Amino acid sequence: MTQNTPRKPSRSEVLKPAELVGLSGVMALFLGLVILMSTREPVLALIGFGVTFIVVLVVIAMLVLGMKPNDAEKTDLDEQNKGL
Repeated sequence: MTQNTPRKPSRSEVLKPAELVGLSGVMALFLGLVILMSTREPVLALIGFGVTFIVVLVVIAMLVLGMKPNDAEKTDLDEQNKGL
């Protein structure tokens, strides 16, 4: 007797993407400020910020995709696939 109602994700599951984007933003901001303080070129600092933000975001996404799901995640994925 399975229920067809989807389970509500926890707060940490909902905020995980925001945490990853925030981490990328903090790293990019750090590099942008370092470039700005060392060169005094705002345009160069903005370019460094943008490039760093995108590169760190892509690297984090690749690392997350490479993670192996645990048993609880596997059963959750199986339940979701059966609902289709």
